[in-house]
Amino acid sequence: MAIVKNTVYMKEVELPFCPGCGHSQILPQLDKAMAKLNLDPRKTVLVTDIGCVGLSDQYFNVNAFHGLHGRSITYACGLKMANPELTVIVLMGDGGLGIGGTHFINAARRNIDITVIIFNNFNFGMTGGEHSVTTPFGGKTATTYLGNIEYPLDACSLVQAVNGGFAARTTIFDKNLADLIAEAIAFKGFSAVDIWEYCTAYYVPRNELNKEKMMKLLETYGFKTGIVHKVERKEFIESYHEIYLNQPTKQFKQISLDTEFENNLTQKTGIIIAGAAGQKVKSSATVFGSSAILAGLYATQKDDYPITIMTGHSVSEIILDKKEINYTGIDNPDYLIVIAPEGLAKVKKIIQNMPETSTIFVDDQLLSLLPDTKAKIESYPFKKAANAIDRFSITILSLATFLARTNLFPIEAFKKAVTLTQKKAIAEINLKAVEAGLKLVEENIYAK
Repeated sequence: MAIVKNTVYMKEVELPFCPGCGHSQILPQLDKAMAKLNLDPRKTVLVTDIGCVGLSDQYFNVNAFHGLHGRSITYACGLKMANPELTVIVLMGDGGLGIGGTHFINAARRNIDITVIIFNNFNFGMTGGEHSVTTPFGGKTATTYLGNIEYPLDACSLVQAVNGGFAARTTIFDKNLADLIAEAIAFKGFSAVDIWEYCTAYYVPRNELNKEKMMKLLETYGFKTGIVHKVERKEFIESYHEIYLNQPTKQFKQISLDTEFENNLTQKTGIIIAGAAGQKVKSSATVFGSSAILAGLYATQKDDYPITIMTGHSVSEIILDKKEINYTGIDNPDYLIVIAPEGLAKVKKIIQNMPETSTIFVDDQLLSLLPDTKAKIESYPFKKAANAIDRFSITILSLATFLARTNLFPIEAFKKAVTLTQKKAIAEINLKAVEAGLKLVEENIYAK
């Protein structure tokens, strides 16, 4: 094991790495780079993840963050964005580079001011020498014992491809390694240093790797050393501050749902609205739940819809109770409102299991499509009535009809919620829909 002495930021300790491991050679060079820059240890963070190099942060007298394999760059970005004054340095192996490749690419693309130092020894050293994204073609590892058939990843070219700020490649034999690391850390923007080194436990014995062969590999792949890419462009956090932080704060309408109305609820009540995308099922259910709160009730809402837009089912479940609701599932609804065939298809099994104490409110055009059920059925021309106002108002209209029939709480609470929670133009349409829904009940336009 290597004993480190004469350090500035590193503790004078015996490092835990295998004899000859490149990590023991790189870390003192990092210490020299940090000393050259005279970094404030209170504002410097070393970020690591799983792997042999992940043991390194504890040997430096600076802040440290150690996390999951391949996720070090995400932590680093979060730290830097939360406090741009920090100098954030990621120490990761080629294993972490492969696992966190997307994070590497996007941090470079965004040009976030962090430095990523890649301890590249061509395999997963901590877990037994499996091949990694940088294992050379033909390289023998625990998982490619006949020779690797994949070509190695060029980390510097990735940075260049996404127009990241700074990328350099070097080896543990570079006499100016500390200076190169210092230049990367000092660079304003994303920087990466790909350092080729030895894993003496696994890769070197299996491939008889030495300095000459390492240099030959660089030549074979046409991998340049030194500063491979450097471009001056706006750093991500600076751009964010310029564009977003000076914008006027958008003022949002403050809504108060204090109790204003009485209610007639006698027990916990489950209501399901089964409609289709485009029928404003979710937003209408929210308005209804808000009106219940205005009437002194607790209300929950759970929605179900596919990933597609403006097509497929849209189902909302609402629970009302006079006390706090801890379980938000509806096993058997007390009421079910069906306004579209897509929603009906989604709730058919529920309908079949509904008891005779439950009630279904269904659009008259869907009545014949209902499966056998013990529940009471009331049908209304919801769609026809809504089309006379605005086809998107069908859910509000059907909920108004339902509320007028059940009298769970005053319709005035529903109207108040429409006015409070919706934009004026939409509220005007929906208030007409509420009146139309009431009319269906007042004129007895339904069939049992």
